Amino acid sequence: MEWKRIYTPIDDNVIKNLRCGDLCLITGRVLTARDKAHERIEQLIASNEKLPVELNGEIIYYSGPSPAKPGFVSGSAGPTTSSRMDTYSKMMFNIGIKAMIGKGKRDNFTKELIKEYKAVYFSSFGGAGAYLSRKIKSSKIIAFEDLGSEAIHELILEDFPVVTAIDIYGEDIYEHAVQRYGGI
Repeated sequence: MEWKRIYTPIDDNVIKNLRCGDLCLITGRVLTARDKAHERIEQLIASNEKLPVELNGEIIYYSGPSPAKPGFVSGSAGPTTSSRMDTYSKMMFNIGIKAMIGKGKRDNFTKELIKEYKAVYFSSFGGAGAYLSRKIKSSKIIAFEDLGSEAIHELILEDFPVVTAIDIYGEDIYEHAVQRYGGI
């Protein structure tokens, strides 16, 4: 299978042409946000406060990069379990995100939102954080610095490997795996 190259910002036509199971290499800007950052965004929206970063059109990577060792751009930067962010999915789509990167299954509500908002969910490779960090060409905290590793980071990626896990047509790689192999 051939790898599809994706450049950010991700385009609606690119998303439309992605299919469940497509192997992709992402190059460009991606923002990280984990549990605490999502919670903080929710609080700011509820208080009618301005967000410290524009999220419209962005790809959100569910990761909290560890501090970089001397001579490195980033520490380990593997994906975290995406289902922990499912309660925030509608909010994040409402403010304009176009794609998410994480690991693991999503709930049915999030899957329906992906179809409705014509977005995409990419899955990356758990346990490969050290390898994935080598695909990060620059990293800086751009919001919520007080959250430490859960702050929002701006990452510049080069050939970051992901799999299209849920496409805009509702096809879900995790459901296909259960059908094919059973019992996941």
